[in-house]
Amino acid sequence: MTLPVQTIIVDDSHRSRAGLRALLTTSPDIDVVAEACSGGEAVEQVEKYLPDVVLMDVRMPGMDGLTAARYIKKKWPKIRVVLLTMYDSYREEARAAGAEAYLIKGCSLDEILQALAPGSRQDSNVAV
Repeated sequence: MTLPVQTIIVDDSHRSRAGLRALLTTSPDIDVVAEACSGGEAVEQVEKYLPDVVLMDVRMPGMDGLTAARYIKKKWPKIRVVLLTMYDSYREEARAAGAEAYLIKGCSLDEILQALAPGSRQDSNVAV
């Protein structure tokens, strides 16, 4: 038996966070341990919970997801970062920030679960 993947959801939209939580909690393999509404808050939650993975939007006010990803990967390199965004234009920056996956909002739940799975390094459209 494997332990659920401890996950933090980061998005400036409360509705997006709630929707992702509702989707992810349908899987016994995922445990949503916290939510955050900005990159800065994401860093605080990562420090508090030390999750397995951070599922994070790219564009947010204050510290954006790319900046937060770089910080998280530098300080906690074993924590996986999966970027989930509406924009297809940040792939190179996501790769440079160390993200394990780059997904476009509207992708399937299976694609999200695959990206969150231990050891996963994938992208729904183009490899990161």
